[in-house]
Amino acid sequence: MADDGEWDRRSLLRGTAVVAGAAATTPLLGKAATAQADSGDADALFKAGKFEQAGRAYEEILKKDPSNVHAARRRGHVGLLANKFPEAEKYLTMALNLAPSDKETNQLLGDCYMRQDKFSLAIPRWQAVGGDVRAKWFGAVRGTPYQIHGDISRLPWLQTDPTPLVEASVNGGPPKRFMFYTGAPWLGMSAEVAKEAGLTAVAKQQIDYLNGTAWQYFGVLDSFKLGDIELRNIPVEWSETDQQDPGGPNDGIIGTWVFYHLLTTFDYAGRSLILRRRTPETARKARSAAARAGAKPLPLWLANEHGVHSTGSVAGSGPQVVGLSIGGVSEAAAVMSEETAKRLRVRIDYDRPLETFGHSHPVVVYPCYPKEIRLGDAAAKGIYCSANPVSRPSRSGFDTLGAFFHPFYKPYNVTLDFTDMNLYIARGKAT
Repeated sequence: MADDGEWDRRSLLRGTAVVAGAAATTPLLGKAATAQADSGDADALFKAGKFEQAGRAYEEILKKDPSNVHAARRRGHVGLLANKFPEAEKYLTMALNLAPSDKETNQLLGDCYMRQDKFSLAIPRWQAVGGDVRAKWFGAVRGTPYQIHGDISRLPWLQTDPTPLVEASVNGGPPKRFMFYTGAPWLGMSAEVAKEAGLTAVAKQQIDYLNGTAWQYFGVLDSFKLGDIELRNIPVEWSETDQQDPGGPNDGIIGTWVFYHLLTTFDYAGRSLILRRRTPETARKARSAAARAGAKPLPLWLANEHGVHSTGSVAGSGPQVVGLSIGGVSEAAAVMSEETAKRLRVRIDYDRPLETFGHSHPVVVYPCYPKEIRLGDAAAKGIYCSANPVSRPSRSGFDTLGAFFHPFYKPYNVTLDFTDMNLYIARGKAT
């Protein structure tokens, strides 16, 4: 969200901001920050992605100074990253009581309630920071949101490149072609599909988009059917623009808000999207399948409402926080800041700049070729990546090495468990 409480004016439409790995990334930690983190400084630990240690350090601060708003907010943020909702609510409520008008606290607590589908509790938090569009949108949801019908669905991909597409039915209509992308938040669709489904906007906003503007509309969808899984009563977005979508022709996009309500496997090797109702039994089966494939659980963190993160490495950096942009459109297997690439002595090809789009705006990036990028036991050597000369300040407060994109995952299957907050990546098709 932007400082005014609405979505950043560079917010995603259906396929934009996922093209060619153009996302700006925060630079790698410098030696001074790393040394501070090693010494136990709470903020440095958080910035370095050492979240459990940071949480303990913030607790020590609060024992000495219970009125420390920053420590309470950050301790709640640590809990929220791991979907530890009681923990997150405890400390974020503490911070809110200390500073009721604090924007960051209100946004984090609103996110905490939203992830639990407690929209009535989230709405006042968004209103407190001027988030009227979001408040109207989620206030229009009546009854239980994200109702799940069915137990498991295995959706074959219609294509893999330039973006994976699957079929879905909107309000019982004919099959439509949807891309999926963990770099997007909501379920979004074209204005044509929304009209065909009989959707009515309950809120709208104009955003900057490519070289002009676009309108976003927000409503509530009765039914979204993905094979044998049907979701009912879900928030949905659609958009209108007279500019061509760089994401290519599709009818919509499925974002992280859908996936964190399910146990999701992105089976790149098997060219399928596997969706399961979240139960202890399905989680156990996912762990067993990963163990049989030799995949160890990796930590999973969710930041800024939809940003999926884990630990990975680039060019021998050692494990650090990385973003996971699964699905979408990208020719590069990873994107890192130019500063990070230089620090890690990654070869950058300045003779071949690539004009692409990031966050709905034009951007120029440069090909780069790290000796290896790695996520757990999954690795790619000498693969084409991108270095972005534009580094944006981290909205989450912690640094990342970069983000891993669509091409990296092709030999593997990737399972995201948002209940136990584990990620499993294994070579070959999912069983």
